[in-house]
Amino acid sequence: MGDDINPATDRAGLETDISRDIRALTAVSEQIGHGFARSNDLRPNDFRALMHVATADAEGAPLSAGQLSKLMGVSAPAVTYLVERMIEAGHLQRVPDPTDRRRVHLSYTDQGMFVASGFFGPLGARTRAALAALPDADLAAAHRVLVGVTAALREFFAELPEPGQAPE
Repeated sequence: MGDDINPATDRAGLETDISRDIRALTAVSEQIGHGFARSNDLRPNDFRALMHVATADAEGAPLSAGQLSKLMGVSAPAVTYLVERMIEAGHLQRVPDPTDRRRVHLSYTDQGMFVASGFFGPLGARTRAALAALPDADLAAAHRVLVGVTAALREFFAELPEPGQAPE
């Protein structure tokens, strides 16, 4: 896996290498997402929505349709249409918020999880195999890097102007 990688030894070079690696990871992840969408008769935005819902669920912060609209940068009517399609296709469901019955969150259905697991299971196996040779300390460091970069990206996104607003 990493035999052909010759990372820089100085900090600036390492930061550049990490930025490049994250761009490459993003690009190939998008390709895989398009493959999942094609194999399941979904549109690319459908897959993006599913990823946002899955990420929010994994982080213990399920999304409402309004939150999904903001994350995707699309209008509320467009997200409503998308969510309705995803519910009809059996991928998503609306689940009442246990603390406020007036609110609903989006969640995968069992069928949606089954479809996603069938497609992404082999990817998970390859990922685990790729990481198997790395020592725990390296994995812990990589996790810290990814958490930090993800937080920085989310902060940057939160500061972007809303669609139709002029930048400050």
